[in-house]
Amino acid sequence: MSDVRFASIVMIGLALIVLGLSAFTVNERELAIKLQVGEVVAQDYAPGLHWKIPIFQSVRKFPKRIMTIQDQPERIFTAERLALQVDFFVKWRIIDSVQYYKSTGGVQIVANDRLSEIIKNAIVTEFGKRSVSEAISVERAELMRDMLETATAAAQGLGVELIDVRVKQVEFPDDVRNSVYQQMREERARVAAERRAQGREIAEQLRSTADRERTVILAEAYRDSQKLRGEGDARAAEIYAEAYNQDPEFYAFYRSIDAYRNSIRESGDLLVLDPKNDFFRYLNNKDGAR
Repeated sequence: MSDVRFASIVMIGLALIVLGLSAFTVNERELAIKLQVGEVVAQDYAPGLHWKIPIFQSVRKFPKRIMTIQDQPERIFTAERLALQVDFFVKWRIIDSVQYYKSTGGVQIVANDRLSEIIKNAIVTEFGKRSVSEAISVERAELMRDMLETATAAAQGLGVELIDVRVKQVEFPDDVRNSVYQQMREERARVAAERRAQGREIAEQLRSTADRERTVILAEAYRDSQKLRGEGDARAAEIYAEAYNQDPEFYAFYRSIDAYRNSIRESGDLLVLDPKNDFFRYLNNKDGAR
């Protein structure tokens, strides 16, 4: 009886062992494939409990979450042949577990290395098409978009999806930083000199235009003043002529008085003339007789 009980216990134990080796679970954060003699026989398992044939079949699980690679190319060159150090990171995830297993053996370190090389090649390619200013400021968003497209095309055979490629920092290597800064200073000095020269040219043009307009305005003003003066003189001569025709003697008297007023304005004014001069005839004789 004890032998039968022992045999039963052994059989139950073996059954539990076989059951334990046959069952496996997949949670919502995992991807799983079933292998039989190294060949994939099942994939795309839903979260939950699943079964396999012990010894003949095995299960490989891979993370379903988004993963990150951070690295730095040793040295890249821009279109200007300037060396740069570029820090970047990549967000990626597995979308085809079978292809991922076949291309990388299911080893994440291998996948990281291969993706890192792909991204580095994309960075070298895209930075090589652009100048430094375009790469770090003007076309930064376009640069990262092109890097993602280039790397995605190269990573298609790995069974992964590249979600994002971002450049964190761009620096000049120590051996070229000083020479680059010197070139930048010279370039800024050249641009400043060009701007100053353009400013002087514009100033000269404005000054020349202003002088020309001033000359024209003065000439037109002088012309108009002479015209008005001529019209005034003509009108005055006309008035004088009319006054003379009406009373020549009064006209002569008025002109003499006006001449006295214009000649002797201040109390200290002095005229040296012959007293019998015709100029003083109204002072010498109230009738104005010569």
